[in-house]
Amino acid sequence: MSARVICMMYKKIIHILLLLALPLSVFSQERKVQNKPYIDYRRLHYGFFVGTHFQDMEFVNNGFVTENGEMWYADIAGYSPGLSVGVLADLRLNNHFSLRVLPTMHFGQNNVQLREQNSGEVSRQQIKTTYIAVPVHVKIAAERFNNYRPYITVGASPMVNLTVKKQKQLLVKRFDTMVEVGFGCDFYLPFFKLIPELKFSFSPLNILHKERKDLLDANLLKYTQSLDGMSSKMITLSFYFE
Repeated sequence: MSARVICMMYKKIIHILLLLALPLSVFSQERKVQNKPYIDYRRLHYGFFVGTHFQDMEFVNNGFVTENGEMWYADIAGYSPGLSVGVLADLRLNNHFSLRVLPTMHFGQNNVQLREQNSGEVSRQQIKTTYIAVPVHVKIAAERFNNYRPYITVGASPMVNLTVKKQKQLLVKRFDTMVEVGFGCDFYLPFFKLIPELKFSFSPLNILHKERKDLLDANLLKYTQSLDGMSSKMITLSFYFE
């Protein structure tokens, strides 16, 4: 799946969310019975969420040339959807701000393609990830009207990868941290809140292991030598239940 296809897919998701919100705005002058009218006034409340995500990586290729005259560069060959699950604790600060902690597990993978510039030879590596993350976000919400309330979030997500594998072309570090920005909308249903949210995550850290003492095959070292760094990215669509 290409990056263009993924962008088109998420644009359709955003359009659907806007279409869902359109009827609410059309009748915005009409007050309706509010579901769960006091849920946002609780000092602390909890929930859980499930979602899907796409992982990406950004590579810093350095043009390293081997003794055999080879020049390798890395890229993402394709994208595969992953699974995200977690729980939510929301601490109310005031009417518009709250602090959220979201212990999460992400199950996914990156499909890396390493290509030799002259011969076109390709080497592929599937980097599977099982992240345990503890994002901390500030939620900034608009005024509630009837049974919906849009919001944005900003925060950071420290995480650890439980499935780092050695003896491969590239070795990623076990620990990472992502900066996250998201937006969503609270929909107040009779018995709970349903909250769709789209979140963008970017890591400012270099997660490439340059010291490859784990390698038994010295020929694999050329792939690491061809890179100065790599960083993680992620797009997540989640559905919260509070």
